Amino acid sequence: MSDINEKITQEYDASKIQVLEGLEAVRMRPGMYIGSTSASGLHHLVYEIVDNAIDEALAGYCTHIEVTIEPGDVICVSDNGRGIPVDIQEQTGKPALEVVYTVLHAGGKFGGGGYKVSGGLHGVGASVVNALSDWLEVSVHKNGKIYQMKFSRGEITQKMTVVGDTDRTGTVVRFHPDPEMFEVTEFDYDTLHTRMREQAFLNAGLRITTEDRREGREQKDTMHYAGGIREFVTYINRNKTPLHENVIYMSGEREDSECEIAMQYNDGYNEILVSFANNIHTPEGGMHETGFKAALTRVLNAYAKKANLLKDVDGLSGEDCREGLTAVISVKLTNPQFEGQTKAKLGNSDMRTLVDSVVSDKLEQFLEENPAVGRTIIEKALTANKARAAARKARENVRRKNALEGSTLPGKLSDCNERDPALTEIYIVEGDSAGGSAKGGRDSRFQAILPLWGKMLNVEKVREEKVYNNDKLNPVITALGAGMGDDFDISKLRYHKVIIMADADVDGSHIRTLLLTFFFRYMRPLIEHGYVYAAVPPLYKLTRGKTSRVAYSDTERDRISAEMRAGNPNAKIEINRFKGLGEMDAHELWDTTMNPETRTLKRIELEDAVKADEIFTILMGEKVEPRKEFIEQNAKYVVNLDV
Repeated sequence: MSDINEKITQEYDASKIQVLEGLEAVRMRPGMYIGSTSASGLHHLVYEIVDNAIDEALAGYCTHIEVTIEPGDVICVSDNGRGIPVDIQEQTGKPALEVVYTVLHAGGKFGGGGYKVSGGLHGVGASVVNALSDWLEVSVHKNGKIYQMKFSRGEITQKMTVVGDTDRTGTVVRFHPDPEMFEVTEFDYDTLHTRMREQAFLNAGLRITTEDRREGREQKDTMHYAGGIREFVTYINRNKTPLHENVIYMSGEREDSECEIAMQYNDGYNEILVSFANNIHTPEGGMHETGFKAALTRVLNAYAKKANLLKDVDGLSGEDCREGLTAVISVKLTNPQFEGQTKAKLGNSDMRTLVDSVVSDKLEQFLEENPAVGRTIIEKALTANKARAAARKARENVRRKNALEGSTLPGKLSDCNERDPALTEIYIVEGDSAGGSAKGGRDSRFQAILPLWGKMLNVEKVREEKVYNNDKLNPVITALGAGMGDDFDISKLRYHKVIIMADADVDGSHIRTLLLTFFFRYMRPLIEHGYVYAAVPPLYKLTRGKTSRVAYSDTERDRISAEMRAGNPNAKIEINRFKGLGEMDAHELWDTTMNPETRTLKRIELEDAVKADEIFTILMGEKVEPRKEFIEQNAKYVVNLDV
């Protein structure tokens, strides 16, 4: 494996920068280049600049990257690499620095010899960030001088100028995203920090510092992991109980391609597979994941047969082999073929072959040398196999029961008249009394009501067959109509808005979390497609004479209170806290929480599946310590606490 300190001995100068076409259409269709203009697209700007610095690290020239959020949501990315070339680029007659930041499809990653492997694929990163910033300035420390250029919305505002002397090398980029292009321009420190931590894990030896300098939010973290992806797996599993002490590590290379795999089993029931190509996260997987899965299943089956561990089982399925597995796959290759500019899926078929052969050879060798670990893994897979058979039986029983009963909808469900799922919504309501008010207040044309009662099952702590046999979850599964687990079929979903409506108190939060845990573990496409929402019921009712208004937060309460006084500080305003949904009559519930014209809904989004898995494990898992730690760390953010 190439080490981060191993340098590729090729000059990086203007001759390595090739121009394919001019900067066009980025501002017209930004989503094509950064995925969206929402918060994820906003953060994507930072990743594009950081990716360039990481490419310098991959080539062995950069050891430290600093990412800072400055006051006013200005981003500064600084590295100690070679610095972007400043000499004249032959094709254009312009300084290479200018070309990189103003021309689309210009860069050192097209085979000119600037980089062996890189995440920057299309040469659009720097110029796209420039096009979507209302201002950007880049300073290059090179040849003992500081070269500076300034831009606004892709246009040059200051030509390349020498502004001082320096004794280091590297590039510093500062920019502010254009508010005309983005729905939000406020950066989230945790989002950036999570991504940077990922990059530090993937590049053993690279130091990455993240800092927030905005007033009242100051924090700083430095990440440096000598163990690379081994430490990444340990980090992901830190709140779980590993089944074997050491992380299994495998690596190999073929021609210009390399792959690294680290894996460890835990006593949980969920698999976490995180893959990267040239340090870029591939959430939709691709050929490297396909190769890993195929080889893992084949090797474990072969080992189990050889050791006579299969007993009454014909063979282990891929799901059996991956239950409780945490694995990180990282591949490096010279010509990555991603599907789309946002690089969510790797298409290189030779990566499947490389990963498959590395896992086949190295894992087989590991199991032979560590028979105790091998036996533990096979026992885990066999237990999973039995549980899957039990779940299958439970599933068939449910199906048989439904067939006998004519697949009747749950008795407590008040369905709507509309049959087009795209136009319908279902409220899953905490408690019968709130369910009664919701039923009375709803618009029956398109709103369905399903009340939940009694204690809900925490699916984090039980196996699948228990879920099928649970009388509290069954009505939810039947009402939604799309099945669950491996059988889940989004095309059969009966409602495209699944709204969790619970009280704004501790019990309500608990109900919400239990339901979200269930959706995440057994109906994940529901969340991925953006069909799950949380209703936001009001917290306060403010009354002055015959005028009543509601407030959804303490801040809103104070603002409305001031408005209702209308300049008379002595005016009497009666403020009542809503105790729960069941207290509201049908009319109030419709006006405040269910009317599409006036209600507030929060869409539940899944930005990072690994992060979500971690949160559910902490909050709903068996271990108390991580939960206690989480509560202590986040107690300061609690609002609307019932005391």
